[in-house]
Amino acid sequence: MEIVVVWSDNAIEELRSIYDYLYFNVSKKVADKFSNAIVDKTILLEQTPRVGQKEEMLAHLNKEIRYLIEGNYKIVYWIDEDIISIATVFDCRMNPKKLKRKNT
Repeated sequence: MEIVVVWSDNAIEELRSIYDYLYFNVSKKVADKFSNAIVDKTILLEQTPRVGQKEEMLAHLNKEIRYLIEGNYKIVYWIDEDIISIATVFDCRMNPKKLKRKNT
């Protein structure tokens, strides 16, 4: 069974915001490196989808929601059969309660 990783519109927008912030406030090189590291981390899910820890803040959604960490960011995803959906890229420096309000 082949596993497919798909990104939600929300996750794409979050990644773009991170990239833009780093591009304009740090450098293009850092923005490229960091955004590529986030994407590369999600590619690992094709081989080991349950590598991330369960996201307890979202347990009430009754989905298998997990996360990976890259730098200060939590890559939140859920598993549905052979599809892994990247729900959001959440800045861990924010109030954790805001994660519940994200579109997951």
